[in-house]
Amino acid sequence: MGWTANDVSAASPVVLGSELDFVVFIRLGNNAPVIFQYNSQMSFEIECTMAKHFHVNTPLLESTSMSKRVGTTVYLKMENSQPSGSFKIRGIGHLCQQLATQSKGVVCSSGGNAGMAAAYVARKMGLPATIVVPSSTPQLVHQRLKDQGATVKSVGKVWDDANAEALRLAETEELTYVPPFDNPLLWQGHATMITEVAASLGPSGVKPGAVLVSVGGGGLLCGVIQGLKDVGWTDVPIIAMETVGADCLNAAVKAGRVVTLDDITSEAKCLGAKTVCKKAFECSQRSELTIISELVTDQQALQAVETFLDEERVLVELACGASLAAVYSGLIRRLQDEGRLPTVLGPLLVIVCGGSSIDMKQLANLKHKLKT
Repeated sequence: MGWTANDVSAASPVVLGSELDFVVFIRLGNNAPVIFQYNSQMSFEIECTMAKHFHVNTPLLESTSMSKRVGTTVYLKMENSQPSGSFKIRGIGHLCQQLATQSKGVVCSSGGNAGMAAAYVARKMGLPATIVVPSSTPQLVHQRLKDQGATVKSVGKVWDDANAEALRLAETEELTYVPPFDNPLLWQGHATMITEVAASLGPSGVKPGAVLVSVGGGGLLCGVIQGLKDVGWTDVPIIAMETVGADCLNAAVKAGRVVTLDDITSEAKCLGAKTVCKKAFECSQRSELTIISELVTDQQALQAVETFLDEERVLVELACGASLAAVYSGLIRRLQDEGRLPTVLGPLLVIVCGGSSIDMKQLANLKHKLKT
């Protein structure tokens, strides 16, 4: 491959063996493992396996406090621990590896998380990234995107406006368009989180009694559906959570067709797609799948964020709070009382989707907006 010792001069090696014959293990900037075998002839032989993906296998944690609330074991899939801060890196990393290896650069429209994933992946691939965000995007997200080396453009009030500009840039500047939620490659990438859960729970023969997800445009939902199919868990119900005012899936389910919201009025801006992707809606209508569409208020999502921070010591954004609120607000119990979930429920799997548009200052701003 033409590597020399100079290529890894910044690495911190671990040396095993004698002075005359030893092995050095390092990690390059892209986290690819590299093994150097050094012998008395002062020569290096390199075995390098490039990283197959950009995401990490995230922890699956049991929450005793949440388990006590719902009367069954609650597992948290901690996607907030991904390098970009959310699950989005799974699908976007996979898509970019398939479509952008020879690209002039990537462009992504985002309320924050897809943009963070695209910027991170582009930086690792050595590609320029342009992220188009709506004006509602917090300044902390602007800065975090710039810290990843991305060019940030603010266009329009909602994500749909930003997306129109991203599509224009993709065409006029010959950039690779990275959709935030509506593409099969994204869903394939997101499905890996369920594969990981199955690997963790599988040896004991346990499978979830239900899966809790937040829904914006529907990319995570489609990925979870794909993942459940991949591991043979299609009988596991999915509880799809949205906030009032960012409820494009719930509106579509009620109307029996895909609809476009007039506006996004929820403060959970990362759920702010006015139209759910067609695939997510079609899946919600299939008899072989059980997808329960439910809503919580912004106030309930915020309370869930605060409770999660207190009990689990993890800060997530309001969009993630939508799914957490299903536990904290008593919605799971209500669904059981209504017969929509079994009274004796197996383990509840909560996808902690994470989010980059939150810090303590932003949390304080949300509390001021929603509690006044």
